[in-house]
Amino acid sequence: MERNLVLVINPGSTSTKIAVYNETQKMAQENLDHDTQKLDQFEKITDQYEYRKEMILNWMHENGFDTHKLRAVVGRGGLLRPMPSGAYKVTEPLLKDLIVGIQGEHASNLGGMIADAIAKTEGIGAYIVDPVAVDEFEPLARISGMPEIKRKSLVHALNIKAIAHRVADEMGKKVEDLNLILAHLGGGISIVPMKKGKIIDANNANEMGPFSPERCGGLPVGDVVKMCFSGDYSPNELKKKMRGKGGMTAYLGTNDGREVVKQIEAGNDKAKLVFEAMAYQISKEIGAMATVIEGKVDAVVLTGGVAYSKYLTDYVTEHVSFIAPVIIKAGEDEMEALNLGVLRVLNGEETAKIYEKEVKIDD
Repeated sequence: MERNLVLVINPGSTSTKIAVYNETQKMAQENLDHDTQKLDQFEKITDQYEYRKEMILNWMHENGFDTHKLRAVVGRGGLLRPMPSGAYKVTEPLLKDLIVGIQGEHASNLGGMIADAIAKTEGIGAYIVDPVAVDEFEPLARISGMPEIKRKSLVHALNIKAIAHRVADEMGKKVEDLNLILAHLGGGISIVPMKKGKIIDANNANEMGPFSPERCGGLPVGDVVKMCFSGDYSPNELKKKMRGKGGMTAYLGTNDGREVVKQIEAGNDKAKLVFEAMAYQISKEIGAMATVIEGKVDAVVLTGGVAYSKYLTDYVTEHVSFIAPVIIKAGEDEMEALNLGVLRVLNGEETAKIYEKEVKIDD
């Protein structure tokens, strides 16, 4: 039986996107939505592994895709150790760091785990491409203000890199010739200055920068400390308040920007205040990142699912267009980027990186 298919797996906070490709042709794609009440039953995100894997396998069976025809499985990379960009083969050290959450919990940690499990049953390779932990920071960006804590590069690198290359192509240039500010606006928000193709700074989308549909963003540290020692919350409860139940969800009870815009159009003043506050914080972070490249910005790019909201992009554009022209690339290119990344390895154009050779494994 000919093996000519690639399965792409991209876990998000409340859904898992999957696609099947034959070379560059997308055969099918689906967004498997997960019941939030079901997800709440799992203590840790990685505990969702078996539940999500079975949904993927069921979908493949129902849609006539035989796992025996897979030549590779690729998943979105997670919160691994700081690492260069590229395609990585899933190895035991990489898998271990995904499972323990070496830099924290994130739905993308499940990508490599599920890819590895499905690939092993077929005796084929499992890969990740441009994980969240891609690190191209300059030394200045690592200083936090407290010696015990370093600023980390945890960013939506996969979509940001893919969109940057698309924008450069449309401008008739190479990404290495441009200075861009890219804002990935999704369940989490990453805003980066990309200098000559490298992400040299970023807000940590889990802990810093603007609040997002599901995350609290940067908070007053003193008040967070008080909450931690109040006795009112367990560590897991606080984690969920910060990631998953924070931001717009905490204020308005929904992570759906379309629903919030409907509320605004119906005259809901609170919805208007919160949604514009998110756009306001996004605009501020873009302005801050412009200073990193001394205002020499060729374009500001808004991408991710929330960028479909004209209400929000109009607000941000009005506030940041003095920096550079604003380009809107709503949605994400992550599925195609994952497939292309693994195809470069399968077709011999690149060699897959080995995690333990690229990072320091010290335990």
